[in-house]
This record gives sequence, structure tokens and C-alpha cells, in this order.
Amino acid sequence: MGAGKTTIGRLISQSMDKDFYDLDKVIEDNAGADIPWIFEREGEDGFRKRETQALASVAQSDKGDSVLATGGGIVMREENRDILRENALVVYLYASVAQQLYRTSKSNHRPLLQTGDPKATLKKLFEVRDPLYREVATLVIETDSRHPRSVANKVLDAIKRHLKEETTTS
Repeated sequence: MGAGKTTIGRLISQSMDKDFYDLDKVIEDNAGADIPWIFEREGEDGFRKRETQALASVAQSDKGDSVLATGGGIVMREENRDILRENALVVYLYASVAQQLYRTSKSNHRPLLQTGDPKATLKKLFEVRDPLYREVATLVIETDSRHPRSVANKVLDAIKRHLKEETTTS
């Protein structure tokens, strides 16, 4: 949460001339409601079901011609991790808890942080999610204290290196 997935994903898609999808936006468009409303009415479990449906739909319709920014909790369901592993080059944009807190402090669009202690919530989420992201990630890129364009360039370089290595080992 707050790693810059949407901002950096959009920059990468522009640089690679690929379509860009923000999975949260896909979920909102499909539901005809925003994410806080979905959480309020259906709870986190209802949202996660919608998230899995949207991810599966995008994965089935995509032919490798797009960049997808997922929500921070996408890795919480094993089914989602399987979809990501099987269908995508996954870039984990790593952000420390301190950086996440800084970047999300002004947002009221993050239902999981509507608690009395967002820092404790972020810390707990990070402890659970970080190993899951590392499990599915093809590449891990640190985003702390970096400008989005700098992170996007770093991601693009890492993708090029990865694809080149894949080609030479195949």
C-alpha cells in the first residue's frame, strides 16, 4: 500500500506502449461503486472475491500486451498468487512501512487504514504481505525516497535485463 503501483504502472505502460489497467479501477467499474463502499457493504472478504474475479478476467483477456497495477492485498489469496505466477511478469514495488505511512497519510480512500493506528496496521499488513509478494515476484524494486520516474526507469531496466536473460537461457 502506497508503493506507487498505479503511478509507476502508468509510467511503465506509456514507456512500453502497452495498455494500462488499475485493478482497483476495474473492480470499481464492474461494481458501479467505489472501494470504500464495497468494503462497507460487503466487507474485506466480498472485496477480495471481486478482486479475484477481476484479476482472472484481466489475465484471461490479456495477451501480454498490458501493464496491470494490483491492489496491495492481491497476494492474500493463494488463487491470486497462482494467477500472477502463471500469467505475468510480476514486479514487487517494495516500500518500507515508514514510506507507506508517509504516502498514505493524506488518503481517506484506503479502508484498511481507517483505524486508530494506521502505522500498526501497515506494519501488520507488511509482515504478512512482504513474504507473499516475494514468493510471486519476478523482480523486486525498492521505491523508498525515489521519484516515480526514477522507479519506473529502474523497473524498465530490470524488465529488459530479465527478458534478455530469459532469451539467452532458453
